[in-house]
Amino acid sequence: MAKLKIKKGDKVIVLAGRDKGRTGEVVKALPEENKVVVQGINMVKRHTRASQTSNGGIVEKEAAIHASNVAHLDPKDNKATRVGFKIIDGDRKVRFAKRSGEVIDQ
Repeated sequence: MAKLKIKKGDKVIVLAGRDKGRTGEVVKALPEENKVVVQGINMVKRHTRASQTSNGGIVEKEAAIHASNVAHLDPKDNKATRVGFKIIDGDRKVRFAKRSGEVIDQ
């Protein structure tokens, strides 16, 4: 299984599917399934039964999208970029945008 290069809180752009071109923030990363949940992207309707804690009805929520269908947004120009890893300060491994060389992790 490949390592997921996308983490919670990252800004991403959708590359394929009905939400192609839209951007959002990663709410949840699911590395074992190689999927991510992006805020406001891939919205689905769930028909839920009423319970003691919530009313029943049709609830809209985000569904997971495959990680290969999203790309990081370059911090410099907000365009899709690939991600690389490099070691800075001799001991700290960080992610950087291959498009501009800008460090993604703070």
